[in-house]
Amino acid sequence: MTRQVLAIDLKDDEAVRIYREHHRRVWPEVLDSLHNFGVADMHIYLAGRRLVMIVETKDGCDLRAAFDARVASHPRVAEWEQLMTSLQQRVPGSKDGEWWTAMEPVFELHASARQG
Repeated sequence: MTRQVLAIDLKDDEAVRIYREHHRRVWPEVLDSLHNFGVADMHIYLAGRRLVMIVETKDGCDLRAAFDARVASHPRVAEWEQLMTSLQQRVPGSKDGEWWTAMEPVFELHASARQG
């Protein structure tokens, strides 16, 4: 498995409300497309207006290519992505062409490295 951590901001408080509401009942076509295109596990966290997504994909899965392919896979998935994109804005410091921004790992603690 490959883990990636990505961030994006929601535009305003109304966008936060709408985003939360839609994620309480994600459309089945969206869930199916995530599984079908290599996403094994996904968590999205919210702090203020900042979203952080932790996503695990099957080894060898190119997450950006998988997301593009899944959007094209079903009209409801494309509709969902258009709606979510309308609520979001790139985080400061994101690269050109980058929507969800990859976060840089700064520190990791592994139980197997514990001394004692």
